[in-house]
Amino acid sequence: MRVLKFGGTSVANAERFLRVADILESNARQGQVATVLSAPAKITNHLVAMIEKTIGGQDALPNISDAERIFAELLQGLAEAQPGFPLVQLKAFVEQEFAQIKHVLHGISLLGQCPDSINAALICRGEKLSIAIMAGLLEARGHHVTVIDPVEKLLAVGHYLESTVDIAESTRRIAASKIPSDPYDPDGGFTAGNEKGELVVLGRNGSDYSAAVLAACLRADCCEIWTDVDGVYTCDPRQVPDARLLKSMSYQEAMELSYFGAKVLHPRTISPIAQFQIPCLIKNTGNPQAPGTLIGASTDEDGLPVKGISNLNNMAMFSVSGPGMKGMVGMAARVFAAMSRNGISVVLITQSSSEYSISFCVPQGDCLRARRALEEEFYLELKEELLEPLSIQERLAVISVVGDGMRTLRGISAKFFAALARANINIVAIAQGSSERSISVVVDNDDATTGVRVVHQMLFNTDQVIELFLIGVGGVGGALLEQVKRQQEWLKKKHIDLRVCGIANSKALLTNVHGLNLENWQAELNEAKEPFNLGASDPSGERVSPAEPGDCRLYLEPGGCRSVRGLPARRLPCGHTEQKGQHLVDGLLSPAASGGEQIASQVPVRYQRGGGAAGYRKPAEPAERGRRTATFLRHSLRFAVLYFR
Repeated sequence: MRVLKFGGTSVANAERFLRVADILESNARQGQVATVLSAPAKITNHLVAMIEKTIGGQDALPNISDAERIFAELLQGLAEAQPGFPLVQLKAFVEQEFAQIKHVLHGISLLGQCPDSINAALICRGEKLSIAIMAGLLEARGHHVTVIDPVEKLLAVGHYLESTVDIAESTRRIAASKIPSDPYDPDGGFTAGNEKGELVVLGRNGSDYSAAVLAACLRADCCEIWTDVDGVYTCDPRQVPDARLLKSMSYQEAMELSYFGAKVLHPRTISPIAQFQIPCLIKNTGNPQAPGTLIGASTDEDGLPVKGISNLNNMAMFSVSGPGMKGMVGMAARVFAAMSRNGISVVLITQSSSEYSISFCVPQGDCLRARRALEEEFYLELKEELLEPLSIQERLAVISVVGDGMRTLRGISAKFFAALARANINIVAIAQGSSERSISVVVDNDDATTGVRVVHQMLFNTDQVIELFLIGVGGVGGALLEQVKRQQEWLKKKHIDLRVCGIANSKALLTNVHGLNLENWQAELNEAKEPFNLGASDPSGERVSPAEPGDCRLYLEPGGCRSVRGLPARRLPCGHTEQKGQHLVDGLLSPAASGGEQIASQVPVRYQRGGGAAGYRKPAEPAERGRRTATFLRHSLRFAVLYFR
């Protein structure tokens, strides 16, 4: 028995539904398959918006119409692609479900509120419809299908909107029901039933948890999570284009990474399968041939001491301190009991060895409730000045480095902190788990993406990455691009990754964080529609002096405003533009070739007045026209800006 879970993006339209059916058929040839399906992409968000708008007296009809359209297009597409698809029956079923949704929304509008039990029953309708559609599709292909009702078979305890499954009792229920040995057993993700037989949900994005629970109850051979990426990466590829795909990781590593913000898995997914030593395979619905990432008891195919870097943004840190903390038994317990009573999740905890203060992080959205809870709990202590006024720092982020190998390998923490220091990123707080497989730091929210990038560069990349932004592509600039194009492959063999990530002339701007294709940059620049303006004036309001014809300046950003070795602006000797281009390449690469330190930057747009050496100073907020350029530069690891006039 294998349990396969497919997320919302995997069943977003008819084409993807058909692909999922193909994957199920392929797996069913090897044995019985149980399937957990999410609602099609955007459906659950629409359902939540319907409830919120109805409570607020707003019109929910646009969301209803969009959701109905998604299902109508889905059914029509499947009917056209699959002979025998039960379009009429499923269309009637969808219409019936939406009629019930509208009826319930009318009741909510009269009440002006939505009880949690009703909320749970509404937001899971997308999963219910996904299961019905998939069952119809598989039956149209001639397969026998048994639909498992999670409300009957899975017992959950807790809140209507955030329940936890009782695996022991659920296992007994499933065993007693004697599910037929049909090759396909679809199950709606994200739902279960309580002791009263009422429907409850397992939390938003809880379909992963549903699959893990079902795998545990069935004692499955494997639990497969099918999503829209090839597996688990060393960090979010959207933040770091060079993120590596991991072949394997342990249960503990996966649990730590998901808890600290990795999006591939729901944080509660690992516990049920780890309890019964069931391997979990992360696969890509759009690329079934990819091997994916295997999560198991002890797997280290990658040979990496650190398996991943993750970050949680939009956090707030509270510090409770004062003489009343020292030597007083139970103060920490009171702090966290106050958070628990108010349903506030504590992400990170750190305490001074003197017992004078204790600090912890909570989601930014819970900041006000957390403050009120602490002020109520410690009202007398604050009044009598046994405790200092609460210290609250907002707009923070938690960056975590995770890996089983950190327990035995020295120097990981040193590299972690050194990378942040070189990027001029201040560390607000530090915490390390007793297992020694993770270490976390708290930084400013604006530094999170840069922090993840520079730490990843330090821990995972052996190549020296230099990202080039070229302003002016005339004779010398064009020659430089030609030289870079010729030498890129050779440089990679020397572990120097030179990327041209931005090109601009007086009319247009062309950027790509992964590096531009230098084979057709001229055509792409000519077609670029975004205007570029180096700045009619610098941030102080002064006019920028143009450089003299033939003059070129090389700017190497040394990580914020720190004074680090860089390349000075230089006037090139007279000669052929090809020689000038090669001269620039040689100069640009000299620090990297000589083993210069890796430089991380958090760079706004820089302006250079003609006639002087390159100056490093942090300007005010860039003009709107240059905002995209500023954002682009801000996330660079090491960035050179060349300006030709």
